[in-house]
Amino acid sequence: MTDKTGSGKNTSGRGQRDLRVRVKTAKGRKLSSTLWLERQLNDPYVQRAKREGYRGRAAYKIMELDDRYGFLKPGARVVDLGCAPGGWCQVAVARVNALGQNPKKPIGTILGVDLQEIEPIAGCDIHQLDFLADDADALVKSWLGGRADVVLSDMAAPSSGHKGTDHLRIVALIEAALTFAYDVLEEGGTFVAKVLAGGAENEMQAQLKRSFRKVANVKPPSSRADSSEKFVVAMGFRGRTEDAADDDQD
Repeated sequence: MTDKTGSGKNTSGRGQRDLRVRVKTAKGRKLSSTLWLERQLNDPYVQRAKREGYRGRAAYKIMELDDRYGFLKPGARVVDLGCAPGGWCQVAVARVNALGQNPKKPIGTILGVDLQEIEPIAGCDIHQLDFLADDADALVKSWLGGRADVVLSDMAAPSSGHKGTDHLRIVALIEAALTFAYDVLEEGGTFVAKVLAGGAENEMQAQLKRSFRKVANVKPPSSRADSSEKFVVAMGFRGRTEDAADDDQD
């Protein structure tokens, strides 16, 4: 590669810098949006997702979590809350053998629910549903034909731009997902959810430890280093505790 001075010198550092995509600020576009777009275009996980046919870089987060904890087993019944755009469902379909591609292993079931309509995913049953609705747990159990072995949540509340407010919002959202999981999980089941580090999740962590035999807080390698997100993996559901039932009545 010839450098820009025309000297003919070849430096690997210059070559690597030249490969980075730069996005010009367009009229009407905020600087923050420009920086986000530039980061997306240069993110190796975004590029890998496009190559491998996944609907987003988040697919690699659930892969890395499952590689470590092994909760997506062949034959498992899985519910993915707030499943758009569908990357987690894509990964789960393959790992629980939902398409029956391995005839020697049991066939699993993937159920995705979201407020918005989502393009179909082979091997996944997708429903447009508000999981906070009164009859949502009953509907999910009827669609599954029983209780779930795994409840997943990669949901995040809309950003307000205020870090403290956003943290409280996502904690409230995950607490709602956990309450839903209490209603649909099989004893011994697993709950996996995204949270944001910030301190307000302490009570939720205590509740998880009462309700599950093992609780881990993990930041997978594919999670951006500058992000405050982490994931809680709670395994070995003990069944509904008296504390959880009391919380529902308050």
